[in-house]
Order: sequence, then structure tokens, then C-alpha cells
Amino acid sequence: MGAHLSRRELLAAAGVGAAGLALRKPGFAATPEQELPGNWEAVRRSFDLDGSNIHMSGFFLAAHPRRVREAIARHRAKLDRDPFSYTHEMMGPGEEESRKSAGKYLNATPQDIALTDSTTMGLATLYHGIRIEPGQKILTTTHDHYSTHGSLELRARRNGIEWRQIPLYADPAKITVEEVVRSLEGQIEPSTRILAVTYVHSSTGVRLPIPRIADVVRKGNEHRSAKDRLVLCVDAVHGFGCTVLDVEKFGADAFAAGCHKWLFGPRGTGVLWARKEIQAYFQPMIPSFSVGEGWGCPMTPGGFHSFEHRWALRDAFDWHLDIGPTRIEARIHNLNRQAKAELAKMPKVKLYTPMADEFSAGIVCFDIEGMKQTEVVERLKQKRILASVTPYRDSYARISPGLLTTPEEVDKTMAAIHDLAP
Repeated sequence: MGAHLSRRELLAAAGVGAAGLALRKPGFAATPEQELPGNWEAVRRSFDLDGSNIHMSGFFLAAHPRRVREAIARHRAKLDRDPFSYTHEMMGPGEEESRKSAGKYLNATPQDIALTDSTTMGLATLYHGIRIEPGQKILTTTHDHYSTHGSLELRARRNGIEWRQIPLYADPAKITVEEVVRSLEGQIEPSTRILAVTYVHSSTGVRLPIPRIADVVRKGNEHRSAKDRLVLCVDAVHGFGCTVLDVEKFGADAFAAGCHKWLFGPRGTGVLWARKEIQAYFQPMIPSFSVGEGWGCPMTPGGFHSFEHRWALRDAFDWHLDIGPTRIEARIHNLNRQAKAELAKMPKVKLYTPMADEFSAGIVCFDIEGMKQTEVVERLKQKRILASVTPYRDSYARISPGLLTTPEEVDKTMAAIHDLAP
């Protein structure tokens, strides 16, 4: 692992030669027929991973592909040589380039994107920055991560705001759009100011139908004034980098995501985006050092960050654009379908993640009859398969087939789980 993966090499590996280069646009997706042997292996070779393990927890904290590693090293070397001059040279342009690449990736205006250090920082900036009038309330779900619940609890405690959690589905494996819509429509009140949800639940692997939830929010806003508008805020991190996320089609009013999970971006980086119509409802919580124009600059928390990582974020977005977000999504869906189909055949395994692509992404959660989740993960680790446990009240074993894994490694993982649950 570690051979350089240039743009030309990626295109060649994908079966797109120099003749097709002029026709290629960011986000181009090769069909399965265009994929040649070695294509995805070329992507894997750009990571400096321990090849003795099967990496089924690659979403936790990113390994960096070679392009990102080299960008970080390049910026770090210049900072070490002359931190004063290089910081002044790059403070504005470095962030702007990262924002521009993020904008291309998201089909968003770069000025609408703030840079953060993590999903948690982005969510806190959202939930503590939005104006909430006396009597207005916050609605979230029982499925959300601690980072959402923690931020909402701190805001509620500071300002005496009422907030509550509701379930959106009874059985994650059997989720339907109608069930989600019905759950929300019955709980949104005229006084509800924020609807806080998570795109892909790391607790179950469920992917919410955010565009349909956005329809519910739009309907609820038809007769509301601007100051009473219901705002849809999303923790998007576990769909960010493994699904195609176009802000115009997504439907959220604002979302936060870390870039150091599925995007394989520099560790300690994240983005925060908000729709222009609702930007006036938010105020920065931390003074910004960012140079430039647009909502994203004052909303970018100031202070000195790991600048070599922040400036290399551009390369992570460009790396994904060169491969093609649609191709990445298709690859991850294929691997996850393979895993879920095998798990569903095992009599002693209970699968919690929906089978349908519409309601899932890159995380698969399951139980083995008679075994604790921690025991399942430890037994797999003994076989050099790195799985994880969901850190929630209802805890399950969890795997995440993605760009760091192959169909053959999924087969080996399924065989190992079958051995645990014969």
C-alpha cells in the first residue's frame, strides 16, 4: 500500500482513458460495465493500512489516502520552516480553496459553508447559535447521537427551552417513509422551532428519508411567520462521503458533518452548511478568524487550528470528485447488500439495518443469539476483523463495508460471523 494514486491513474483504473478526459465532469459515475479489474484496488492502495486486518470500522476515524497525506505533509513542512509567513500567506486562500472544493462536492455556494473541527463542533454551533423566542420548543428523536442530545440539553439548560425526543420507527429493519412522516406530523407543534434529526443512524444503520422529512417541514411552514419558522437541522456525518449529498435535493435547512469519517478527509476537520433563507436566524458563538465573505466565514469558529489539516481538506473533496461520488455510493451499497443478504440467511443472527438501499448506507448492525455484542466484536477481532459496538442504550454489533474493504473481505467476515452463529 502507498503507491501514488494520481488523477490520471484513477481515470485509467476506472476505464476512462485520456480520450475521455475532456468529457469528464466532477461526480462522473462509471457504470459497472466500465469498471475494470483493479479499479477499487487502486483506491485501496492509496491508503497506508495494516493489510493483516479487515477494516470493518473504517467510518470511525479516517485513514488518509495518499493524496491527503501528501497535502498535509506539504503544508506541515512549510509551517515548520516558517510558521509566521506561511500562516499569513495561507490563512485566507487555504480556507477558501477548501470551501470551494466542498462547494463543488455538495453543489453548494462556497460562501454558505463554514469550516469546523468536527460534527460535534458544527452541531453545537448550530444549536447554540439559532435564535429561539420565548415559548418556542425543540424536537429531536430517540435515535440521535449524544452530540445532538448533548448540544440540545446544554442550550435548553442555558435558556430554559423545552426539548423532547420521539421515536420515528418501531423496528429499524421495517422502517417506511409513511411511518416516519406519520411520527413527525403527530409531534410537530406550532411552537416547534427546531427539528433536529440524523441522516444515518450509527445506532441501527437506518438512513432517514431527509427529502420527505423536508416536505413535512415545508408544509408546516406554509402559515408560519419568519420568526416562527420550523428549521430542519441534520447531523449528516454518516452519510457524508458514502452517499451523494446535493444540498438542493437533500432538503435540510442546515447540516453539520465531520470530514474525517466516510470522506477520509484530514482528521480534525468538518463542515457546517446552511440555506441562505435561514442564515439570518443564526449568530456565531465563537469569534471567527476566517478571511472572506459569506455566512460561512463568521460562522467558522476562530482560533488556531491544525492548519495543515484544514488546508488539505480541499484535496479530500477533490479526491472524491475524481473517483465520482455516485460510483462511491454504488460501491458501498453493493458491499452492504452483500453483507446484509448473508446475515439475513443466518438463523441465529438478527439484522437491524434495513435491506433497502433507500433506508441504509454503509453501516450494518446485528446481534447473534446468546452472545453479547462486545463478545461478538472481540471474537471477530481475534480473526483480524475489526468491527465495533454501537455506543447507545440499545447496543448492537456493527460492521461497515466501505472503500477500505473488498467483496472477498465481506465474504470472510460473513464466514466468521457464521462460525460464531452456526
